[in-house]
Amino acid sequence: MKPASAFSLGLRAVLPILVGVAPFGVIYGVVALQSGIPALAAMAMSSIVFAGSAQFLLAQLVGAGAPFLLTAGAVGLVNLRHALYSASVAPILARLPRRWKVLLAYLLTDEAYAAAIPHLMAARPDSPESANAHWILFGSGFGLWAGWQLATLAGVLIGAQLPSDLGLDFALPLTFIAIVVPMIASRALLAAALAAAAVAVVLAALPYKIGLFIAALAGLVVGAAMPGKSK
Repeated sequence: MKPASAFSLGLRAVLPILVGVAPFGVIYGVVALQSGIPALAAMAMSSIVFAGSAQFLLAQLVGAGAPFLLTAGAVGLVNLRHALYSASVAPILARLPRRWKVLLAYLLTDEAYAAAIPHLMAARPDSPESANAHWILFGSGFGLWAGWQLATLAGVLIGAQLPSDLGLDFALPLTFIAIVVPMIASRALLAAALAAAAVAVVLAALPYKIGLFIAALAGLVVGAAMPGKSK
């Protein structure tokens, strides 16, 4: 498969996912402004961080005035799952030069991975198709990146026209629920989600949203302790 064809394949694979991702980008742009984040900083986060769930959490923590170390730790914890994605594609991309690995690591998100992985797994490391398999991931990652930037820009423009005291905090939990619920495919994941939700509710009164950080840790511990059997 030629690079252009592989890139086009990855781009086409991610386009249906963009239909669901775009509203989250718009909501993030609005919520970021509502949290007191300047428009340029909100756009910069989408370009640099490029991780929807982490950006929502960061916006909430900034709005709550959380300390920098707590904010950085919480965002890093949320993004740990990307290490699993990286490990699964590493055998296919191991031969690439460092510049490609850095670029693909930046573009490796939940949706880009989900769109590209079926095609990447079909291109075994010893097959001729694997020579340009990285272009598939690049296509899906670039398509998602471009769509996310446009959605964020739309949200920032909309948010600038809304009253500053409108209050859109409800969008954050709704967004996380929409992201997490479809991913619960085993008893371990269900237990982790329920544990995290329970701890978050119990510790909701803690300052700087630190209860969310503790809830995430609780979910990880419970999930790791449970056997990963399907429901």
